[in-house]
Amino acid sequence: MTGLRVVPTWRHGQERLYVCLTDGRNIAWYDREAARVNLLRDDRREDVLEALGPFLTGPVAVGPPPVPTPAELARLALPPDDDLAPNRPGEALLIALDRDPGPAHRLRTDPRRRALAAEQTVGEALDALDGAGWHTLHSVPLPGGDRVHHLAIGPGGLLAIHSLQARKQRVRVADPLIAVGRRDPEPLLRRLRTTADRASHALTAEVRPILALVSPTDVVLTTAPREVRILTDLDLPSLTRLGGVLKPADVEGLHAMARDRRTWGR
Repeated sequence: MTGLRVVPTWRHGQERLYVCLTDGRNIAWYDREAARVNLLRDDRREDVLEALGPFLTGPVAVGPPPVPTPAELARLALPPDDDLAPNRPGEALLIALDRDPGPAHRLRTDPRRRALAAEQTVGEALDALDGAGWHTLHSVPLPGGDRVHHLAIGPGGLLAIHSLQARKQRVRVADPLIAVGRRDPEPLLRRLRTTADRASHALTAEVRPILALVSPTDVVLTTAPREVRILTDLDLPSLTRLGGVLKPADVEGLHAMARDRRTWGR
């Protein structure tokens, strides 16, 4: 027995297997796509290869990481249970639906599934911004059971993005109220400002709130929203045009801080 455990993670469809000590620290990871085992402790080489034995497919290169970046090193120092980066869009809803799928037959679609579809649509659009210097974390937990649907960190700053399903419906905005279709208005914008303020407090940096509407037929602004920017899912690629707020090193540093669950409290 090596005393090591193997923890699989997924990000943008790519799998990595991390080899961890009993205290949760990573000492190696296996990148299937690159066919390489990256070692942080060469003295545990044999133990690492033994732990990874059932997972290795074909010949692999073994050695230290080629050129680890500061962000990579920060992530490797993070216990897997505390790393929010592997969270999928709608992670909290996926877990809730897995635990309680609801009745098999019902006249109306479970509202959690509509909300999940919205978070997945918005999350996919935000993940596509990675090549433009942005990082997005999904389902970031806040104390008390609330969460940030998506936290985007990039050249344009920090953005707390809330997904709202509005497929084929008109959305009426009268700050702080949001009404989707025939549903009663809700003070959603007030909640988004509060969520952004809480994120700002945790990260000690300004976080701006965004409401991302998924597939609305129309958006009517009765009262202009204060501080909250309202976009549709099709507008999200335009975030790449934002810049001048954070330098690349600041983006990486804030991302390393935000992905640590301990930043947000237990």
